[in-house]
Amino acid sequence: MTVFPKVSDARRREMLADRPGPVRVLIDTDAANEIDDQFALAWAALSPERIDIEAVVAEPYGHLHMREPLIAATEELERGAASESTNRFMPWARRLAALGVDPATMDLTGPDEGMELSFAEIENVFHKLGAPSEGLVWRGSDRYLPAADVPVESEGARRIVEAALADDERVLHIAAIGAVTNIASALLMAPEIAARMVVTWTSGYPTWTGLGNRPSLNLVQDPHASRLLFDSGVPMVYLPGFHVGAQLRFSLPEMEAWIRGKGEIGDYLFHLYTNNPIHIQRGVEPFPGQSWVIWDLINIAWLIDRRWAPTRETATPRLDDRLFWRPRADGPVMLEAVGVDRDAIFRDLIAKLDDQERILTAAAGG
Repeated sequence: MTVFPKVSDARRREMLADRPGPVRVLIDTDAANEIDDQFALAWAALSPERIDIEAVVAEPYGHLHMREPLIAATEELERGAASESTNRFMPWARRLAALGVDPATMDLTGPDEGMELSFAEIENVFHKLGAPSEGLVWRGSDRYLPAADVPVESEGARRIVEAALADDERVLHIAAIGAVTNIASALLMAPEIAARMVVTWTSGYPTWTGLGNRPSLNLVQDPHASRLLFDSGVPMVYLPGFHVGAQLRFSLPEMEAWIRGKGEIGDYLFHLYTNNPIHIQRGVEPFPGQSWVIWDLINIAWLIDRRWAPTRETATPRLDDRLFWRPRADGPVMLEAVGVDRDAIFRDLIAKLDDQERILTAAAGG
C-alpha cells in the first residue's frame, strides 16, 4: 500500500489560493478522443498572461470497454426487449441499427492507440497555432493501471514527477482533461509529489448527487487511477462534467460566425466541429438546432478566471467499487465547481482567437 504525505487543510488552501500572473501548468489530455481538448489547448496557448504551459502529456483513451454492453443492447433491440430507462447504451444501439452498423465489428480504439493519436493531435494543434512545441509534448501511458498500486511508467509520467519536484516557488497545476492514468502513475512512482501540486480534473457527476459515474468516459476508463486520485490526498479542484461543464454548449451558427476564419487554428476547430469523430462513432447525424458541449474548456476557465467556474469547499470523497461517490467525513479539503459562466468563457476564447497573432508574437518575444 502506497503511503502519501499528509497535507494539512491550511496548506491546501494556500496551494489552492488564487494569485496574480501566470501559473505553472502541465496539461494532461486525450486530445484525439473528441473535439473539446483541441479548443482547450488552443485557449490555454493563447492565454500566457495566466497560463505558463510547462508540458503537455498525451493520455490513453479508448472505447473497447463499451463493445460488450453495446452488443448486449443491440441484442435486446433485436429481441424487442429494448429499455432505454435501464440501458444507457440503447439510444446508441438504435442509431447504429438504423445505419446498418454492427457493434461487434465496428472500429473502437484501445488505450495504446488512443495515446499515440493524442500525442500526434497535440502536436497538430500547436502546428495549427504556429506555436513551438519542441520539448513540450510527451507520450503518456499506453495502458491503464493494471492494479490499484501498480503504475504504468512513461516519459509523460516521469515529466509530471520532474515538474512537481522542480525548484519553483509557484505551485504546479495539472489540468487533467481525460483519464488520469498518467497522474496516478506519477503519484505511485513518487508519492511525495502529492504535496507539491494541484490537480484540476473534469469528469463525472457532482459529488453531492447520488448518481453513479458510469457515463463519464474520463472517470470509468481507468477506475484504479480515478479512485487513487481521490485517495492520494493530492490537493484537488474537481470540475463535474455533468450538470456543470455540460453547460458549455456551442452551436454550428456560432462556429460559423465566431470561430471559422480565425486563422489556421480557427478553421481547424471548425473542421473538427463539423467532422466530430464521436458523431461518427455514435451514429449521430446533424439536425437543425444541434449543439455540442466543449467540456474541457472548464479546466482552462478555472485557471484563467475563477469567477468563470465558481467552486465550493468540501471534503474529498471516495469512489466506491461501483464508481459512486461516498462521503468521507475526515476527507481533506478540496474545491468543487458548482457552476460555469458559459458566456464569459466563450467571449474570452473568441477574443483571443481574434488577437492570436499579437498574443503569439509577444509570447515568442517578438
